[in-house]
Amino acid sequence: NKRLTKSKKGGKKKAADVFALKEWYNIRAPSVFKVRTVGKTLVTRTRGTKIASDGLKGRVFEVSLADLNADEDQSFRKIRLCAEDVQGDNVLTTFHGMEFTRDKQCSLIKKWQTLIETNVDVKTTDGFTVRLFSIGFTKRRPNQLKKASYAQSAQIRAIRAKMVAIMAEQASKGDLSELVKKLVPGNIGKEMEKSCQGIYPLQNVFVRKVKVLKKPKFDLVKLMELHGDANGDETGAGVARSEALVENVAGTGGRL
Repeated sequence: NKRLTKSKKGGKKKAADVFALKEWYNIRAPSVFKVRTVGKTLVTRTRGTKIASDGLKGRVFEVSLADLNADEDQSFRKIRLCAEDVQGDNVLTTFHGMEFTRDKQCSLIKKWQTLIETNVDVKTTDGFTVRLFSIGFTKRRPNQLKKASYAQSAQIRAIRAKMVAIMAEQASKGDLSELVKKLVPGNIGKEMEKSCQGIYPLQNVFVRKVKVLKKPKFDLVKLMELHGDANGDETGAGVARSEALVENVAGTGGRL
């Protein structure tokens, strides 16, 4: 048989180690979170015109808030961080969004109550356009005999209008980092719940999701302010400046 006598062309290719061409970088979270180094990411080394840092910029990392703040009670919130710049072996990120976990959202939804949802687009003082999604549920009144606690359509509209107004006011007051500080403890949700009590009693009112729609032009100074320290080192203590920096040496006319 002619086919058996033919030798194979080329032979077997040696399997190259893919990871030998890769580099590891530390993911650095903004200073609003307690835990700054949240993990590591992989990228192909700089080769020719293909620069490693270009492959990292724009990457989005999803991290649990429990890991970012070292608090297990906050595990139902997922934070999205977007890589903006690379400093040494550190990837500096900014806030890119927030969302509730699927199981948390499912645990809130029950029978015999009205679910009220709304969203609003807001521009922060530092030029970010964010979309906030809120969720809330009607609550049984004290000493209520009726099984169901359903709100009327007019009440739902009034509650939605109030929710939108509060979210727009809170988000447009400050910059993005201030908004994150309000989102983490759930201050906006508490305020919405409190202000809507006059229309219909509410419970489990949260900002369930935040999307960053538009970003301002990249500014390295603002990013460094957001991170405080780029390399993860603590800022050193100020050194006292010496008065006599140059000694007068004989015959040199005051110069060393």
